[in-house]
Amino acid sequence: MKAPKVLGIVSFKVFPAHMGGQQYIVHYYQSLAQYGKVVLALSSDNNVKDNSISGAETIADDNLKLFPILFNHWQGWKNVFRLSQLTQLIRKEEIEWIFIDHSYFGWLGFLLRLFTGKKFLIKSANIEAIRFKDMGRRGWRLYQWYEKKVHQLANFSFFISEADRAYAIQHWGLPKHKTGLIPFGTYRKQAFSPEQRNAYREELLKQHGLLNNTLLFFFNGTLDYIPNKKAIYKMIQELVPKLNSSSLPYKIIICGVQIGPDLLAQISNCPEIIYVGFVKDIQAYYAATDCFLCPITLGAGVKTKLIDALAAGLPVIAFEKSVGGISNLYLNQQLICIPDNNWDSFAQSMMEMQVFKEGRPTLPDEFYKEYHWDHIVQESILSLP
Repeated sequence: MKAPKVLGIVSFKVFPAHMGGQQYIVHYYQSLAQYGKVVLALSSDNNVKDNSISGAETIADDNLKLFPILFNHWQGWKNVFRLSQLTQLIRKEEIEWIFIDHSYFGWLGFLLRLFTGKKFLIKSANIEAIRFKDMGRRGWRLYQWYEKKVHQLANFSFFISEADRAYAIQHWGLPKHKTGLIPFGTYRKQAFSPEQRNAYREELLKQHGLLNNTLLFFFNGTLDYIPNKKAIYKMIQELVPKLNSSSLPYKIIICGVQIGPDLLAQISNCPEIIYVGFVKDIQAYYAATDCFLCPITLGAGVKTKLIDALAAGLPVIAFEKSVGGISNLYLNQQLICIPDNNWDSFAQSMMEMQVFKEGRPTLPDEFYKEYHWDHIVQESILSLP
C-alpha cells in the first residue's frame, strides 16, 4: 500500500510529543510515513530536534520532513505571509494532499488549494465549537459558523470518533462519503502481563513507601487544561472525603505538566494524592496502578488517556462525558461508566475495585488490531477519494 505525498499543517506545538493531543498528531504522521512521504509545516515553537514521542519509538527521518516555519495558531492570520513558501514547498515535494490538523487553519488549506490546485482535508480531534461552549469561551458561536463552513469547503474530513463524524454529517450537511475516521491509536499489541504489572507495582510501592495492600488509582493529563483541572478539584472535594469514610487503603497518583500554583497547593494539602509531575515513561504508571480515573465532565472528543489506559490493560472508572466516542464493542467490562456528576456512584465503584490479580478480564485481540496505529493509517489511506 502506498500513501499519497502529504503536507501536514500543524498550527501548534507537538514536538516533543508528550501530551495526548500532541501524540494524536505525531503518532499518526509517524505511522503514515511508513507508507509514503510526509512533510510537516509546523508552528515555530516546535522543538524539532527533540523527536522523543511518549509511547512510541523515535521518528524515522527518511519519509518524515519537519519544517517549523508557521506562526502559532494564536497568531494564525500571519501565516498569509507564508503562502508563497508553502506553495513552493508543495511543488518541490510534489505534494498530492494537504492535511490540516484541527480546523483552526482550514482557511489556509483553502487558499493553498486555490494557489496549487491540490486537495485539502481537515483532521479533527474535537468538534471545537462544542468544546469551547462547554468551557465557557466567548465567541464559540462565531467559531461554530467558521468550523462548519471550513469543513464544507474541504475535499474531505477525518474525525476522531463516529459520534463526531455523525454530528458533522447531521449538523454541517457533510456527505458521508467525504468523511472518515482517524481514532486515537496505540502502539501496544497486548496488555501488560501479570509479571510486568507486579514488578512495576512493587517498584512504585517501594518508591513511595506504601503498603502492599494499597489500592493505586491513577490520573494524568495537561493540568492547566480546564476539564482536567476541574476534575482534580472535584476529586479532592468529592471523592477523597467519601473514600476516607471507608476503610479503603488507597492513594491517587497524578502525573502531568503545566500545573498552576493554586492546584499544586490543593494537592499538597491532600495526603491521599501523590503528585509526581511529568514522567518520561507514562506506560510504567499504567502498568503499576490498579485503576485509571477519568471524572471529566467538560470538553469534547475522545479522551486519549482512556485509550492508553485501556490498551495497557488498566480498568477504568469514568463519567459518561469522558467516554464519548469510545465503542463498547471490545471493552470486555474493563470500563465502568458512571452518570455525569454522580460522585457517590463514582466513589462506590472505587471502593469496589481490587488490587490487580491475575485472571482479571482484559481486552480482546480485536481491540489492539482496531486501535493499532498501523491499522488506523491503512484505513485512512483507503478512505481518501
